[in-house]
Amino acid sequence: MAEELTDKQKIEIAKWFLINSPPGEIQYVAKDIRSVLKDDNAYETAASESFPLYNKSHLICLQLPDRSGDVLVTSFSEIDENEYLDPRTAQVVKVDHVKQVCTEMRPANDEELPSPYIEEYRCALDAESIKYISEAYPKGFSSVYCVSGKDVEEPGSDFELVIVISAARHSPQNFCNGSWCSIWNIEFKDDLQMVEVSGRMQVGAHYFEEGNVQLDAKHECKDSTILQSPDDCAISLINIIRHHETEYLTSLQASYSNLPDTTFKDLRRKLPVTRTLFPWHNTMQFSLTRDITRELGIGK
Repeated sequence: MAEELTDKQKIEIAKWFLINSPPGEIQYVAKDIRSVLKDDNAYETAASESFPLYNKSHLICLQLPDRSGDVLVTSFSEIDENEYLDPRTAQVVKVDHVKQVCTEMRPANDEELPSPYIEEYRCALDAESIKYISEAYPKGFSSVYCVSGKDVEEPGSDFELVIVISAARHSPQNFCNGSWCSIWNIEFKDDLQMVEVSGRMQVGAHYFEEGNVQLDAKHECKDSTILQSPDDCAISLINIIRHHETEYLTSLQASYSNLPDTTFKDLRRKLPVTRTLFPWHNTMQFSLTRDITRELGIGK
C-alpha cells in the first residue's frame, strides 16, 4: 500500500503545478488544487510562495489602484516584498499576488528613482518603446528600468537599462491562451562608446479544446550600437529590438506552418517494422484477434 504524502510533499507538488500553469490560467489551476488538497493551510502556503514567482516570470500587467495606468510585475521593478515601481509614473504599488491586483499606491522616493542624467536616457527609450508596442502588440505593455548605475550624474560611467515587453491574449471561452515576454538588457559602456544589447524572448500558448497542446518557445540574441544622444540611442535600440523580434516571430510562423509536412510525419514510421501496411480489412489472420473473438464470444 502506498504511503500517504506528507504535508510538505503536498505543498511542493501544489507549488509545481501553480508555477507551471499556462499563461493566464493560474487562477483556474489554483481553484482545482484547492479542491484537491482539501487543506486551506497547505493551499495558502503553496499559493503564497508560487503566485509571486508566476507573476514575475510571466511579467503580468496590473491596473494601478486609481486606474490611471498599468504596472508590470517584474523582478526588475521589485523594491520590497510585494512593492513594485512603475518608472513611467514614478509610483510604487503594493501587489496582492494571489488576487493579482494592486491594493495601494504611493509616490516613489528619490532613492528609488534614477538620477536626471539616467532618467533622460530611460524616458527617451520608454517613449520609443511605447510607439513600437502600439504597432507590434495590440494588447502589449512595456516598461524601462535602470538596473545598474542609477546614481550616475554625468557622462564617464557605465550604466544598464532593461526594457521589458509583455503581451497576452487570453480567450478561455475559445480554449486558447497565449503570451509573449521579452527582456532586453542594454549596457551603456562609456569607455568603448558602445551600447551592448542582449535579448531573451519567450512565447507561450495553450490550446485545450478536445485536447491539450502547449507551446513554450525561447530565443536569445545579441547586438550592439554606438553610444549617442538619448533620443538617437532610443531610436537605434528600438530598431534593433524590432528587427530581432520580427525575425524570431517570422521564424516561428514558418516552422509551425510546416509542421504537418515535416515534424508530424517524422514522428511515426511510414511503414511498420515488417515493411508492410497493416491489413485493417482482414484482421482475423492474426492469432490475437482470433483469441479475443473466441473469448468474448463475438460472432456467435
